[in-house]
Amino acid sequence: MLYFAYGSNLHHFQMKRRCRESFFLKKINLKDFRLTFRSKYRAADIEPKKKSIVPGGLFEISKSDEKKLDVYEDFPILYKKYYFHYYGKKVMTYTMVKKTQFRYPTEKYLNIVKRGYRDCKLEEAFLKKALANK
Repeated sequence: MLYFAYGSNLHHFQMKRRCRESFFLKKINLKDFRLTFRSKYRAADIEPKKKSIVPGGLFEISKSDEKKLDVYEDFPILYKKYYFHYYGKKVMTYTMVKKTQFRYPTEKYLNIVKRGYRDCKLEEAFLKKALANK
């Protein structure tokens, strides 16, 4: 199945550790969404926003990888699944259940996300905009 990562799972080493069978395919943009950070964990989330995009990594994952991600993402309590279509193919990602206010991420978490942006060759300008909460 296809999985869209936009936060710490962009980090290739971490993603491989969590999901052994995962394979990075390419970078893609999720349209009409914006990146933010929230919850007591100060973790990445996406929310609908017209004319905005969230850059991310498209991964191929197995059914067992999905089960592992469900545990890491605290599904269905913290995150729920969101599906969209990319060139006719169904893609799964996670979005937070409770849309709490913006919380700046911890330095450790942010460094993992930044490394993921480099791993997937994403433009850090999108991350900077999210951190400015704009």
